[in-house]
Amino acid sequence: MELRKDPITQSWVIQEIGDGAWPKLDGCPLCPGKESYCPQTLYEYPYRHPPWQVRVVPHWRPLYRIEGGVERRGEGMYDKMRSLGAHEIVVEGPEHQLGLSGQSDEHVAQVLRACISRMSDLKKDARFRYLTLFRNQGKAAGQELEHPHSQIAATPFIPRRLVYELRSSLRHYGLKERCLICDLVRQEMMQGVRTVEWDDQFLAFCPFASRVPFETWLLPVNHHHSFEEDLSTWERQLHFARMLRSLLARLERKVPEFHLVLHTAPNVNAKFEKTGQWQTLREDFHWHFEIIPADPNPSKSYSLEEVYYNSLPPEAACEELRKAGNEV
Repeated sequence: MELRKDPITQSWVIQEIGDGAWPKLDGCPLCPGKESYCPQTLYEYPYRHPPWQVRVVPHWRPLYRIEGGVERRGEGMYDKMRSLGAHEIVVEGPEHQLGLSGQSDEHVAQVLRACISRMSDLKKDARFRYLTLFRNQGKAAGQELEHPHSQIAATPFIPRRLVYELRSSLRHYGLKERCLICDLVRQEMMQGVRTVEWDDQFLAFCPFASRVPFETWLLPVNHHHSFEEDLSTWERQLHFARMLRSLLARLERKVPEFHLVLHTAPNVNAKFEKTGQWQTLREDFHWHFEIIPADPNPSKSYSLEEVYYNSLPPEAACEELRKAGNEV
């Protein structure tokens, strides 16, 4: 793998160098009894008390590799570097067909605890500028294996969409000395027309400018910039797990295939960061999950100008998701 930078958009793109074929596997490598496919265990619950319920292992065909340095280099005007980073699989449970929405709140909280533990550990590595957690559910969303799992990626760069969010958050804070997403949360809760589910700690809503039908965000009501720091206690993890599981159950009745991506604060201790770059990060950024449904038969997803086209307004999508909760 190699990372190449688009000089126009400033985004990094992974390039496959060499054989891109997957290794042949006999059965599901994430099921109990197949641990030899993923012999290195990075996290396990319960620890050394089989049978395991949650397990984190290195991806056997990683997009990013943890060994060595970044090796930034140029090719004329172009920039490229090694695909440095980490790529891990969070096995969400031993049962092959049981997803998060079908698990107990306590089990989902243990999955979150595993993710938080691994992300906190990876942030200690100064080579990594950004860490994220993502989940592709369904073939249309690019799910690699049927067994329910999430993935953690650590990279030496900040993804382009996160750069946009960080800049917008900083600009809003510079003008108003308030968090942009906190303002957004207050307005959504006041209007109530796009709020799917909420309590005193977390809110799920369909964004005002939703990119696709049933796009949903899940985030804390009160301000916090870092997912892993905010959800550091079992009580907080369990509360969020309850909301996440409920929201996924609603979505799966309408759009069973989707991308779930965490947007959290970058690693301020990364050696590539400029001194003083993140002075107001704790005040201006607000972590959140974005859930983007995948359309198996996309049409009009983009116009010629690459503007998103959404055939279902978020207010209508929100109403359908509320009703789906009653059906669940």
